[in-house]
Amino acid sequence: MNTQEILNIALKAAGLKEAPADSGVIVPGEGIKKIAFGVDIDTAEIMLAKQLGFDCVITHHPQGHHRVDLYKVMDNQIDRMVKAGVPINRAEKALAERKEQVDRNLHVSNYDRAAHAARLLNMPFLAIHSPADLLVENYLQQYLDDNLWDSPPPRVQDVIDLLLQIPEYKNAYTKPKVRVGSEKSYAGKVFVTMAGGTSGGNDVVKSYFEAGIGTLVVMHLPDDVIKSVKEQNIGNVIVAGHMASDSIGINLVIKALEEKGLEITRMSGVIEPC
Repeated sequence: MNTQEILNIALKAAGLKEAPADSGVIVPGEGIKKIAFGVDIDTAEIMLAKQLGFDCVITHHPQGHHRVDLYKVMDNQIDRMVKAGVPINRAEKALAERKEQVDRNLHVSNYDRAAHAARLLNMPFLAIHSPADLLVENYLQQYLDDNLWDSPPPRVQDVIDLLLQIPEYKNAYTKPKVRVGSEKSYAGKVFVTMAGGTSGGNDVVKSYFEAGIGTLVVMHLPDDVIKSVKEQNIGNVIVAGHMASDSIGINLVIKALEEKGLEITRMSGVIEPC
C-alpha cells in the first residue's frame, strides 16, 4: 500500500472527501506494511522507526508545511459553533483573532525539521490530524448524547464518570478535570468541541455559553481562557485530556487501517484502547 492510499483510508473513516490543510503525505512511499503511529513525531521518532524496521511513520500533530497551515482548518470551528446554536456571523468574528494568532505563531516555527529528517532517511511520512480529531469529536458527542439522561438533571461529575468508562481516559495518567465550574454543578446541555486545529480562544468559548451550552468538553484550554471564562461565570468546562482525547481519534484511524491489513504500532504517547 502507498502513502496516498493510507491517507485516503483515514479521510474516508472521518467522512472527508479531501485532505484538510493540516493533514497529508509529507514524504511519499510505496510497499508499506508496517507503520509506526505517534501523537508527536520528530527526528528522534523517525530514526527510531527506521532502526526498528518500520515502512512508514504517521504523526498526529502536523509537521512540514501542514504545521504552518494549521490555522486554515480552524474555520471548521465555525461549523461546530453553528451546530451549537451560535449565529454564523458571530461564530466567524469570535474565531478571527485567535486564528490570526495561531498563524503568526506557526509562521516562525521550524516547520520542516522532522520532514527534512524523513526525507534524508527515505522514510515515508504522513500527518493525520483533523481526520482523527473529527473522529473523536463525533464519537464523544454521540456517546454522551446516548448515555446522559434528562431526569434527574445530570451534574458535571456524571459527565466525567461517563468519560472514565472510555479506555483511553481510564488508562491515562491525566484524567478529565473540571477547569471551570465544579463537579456538583448542573451540566446543562453538554457539547464536545475537539476538532478545528487548536483551541478557539475566549470569544469562541463565550459564544458557546451565550448560545445555551451548559458544559463544554474540550481537549485542552489555555490558562488565560480559563481565567476569563471563570470571571464570566456562565458555564462549565471539562478538559478531558489532550493525549487521551488524541489517542481516541488516533485509535479509530488505526482501526480503519488495520481492517485493510496494515500492521500498526503505537508510539510517542498513543494510549492503548484497552
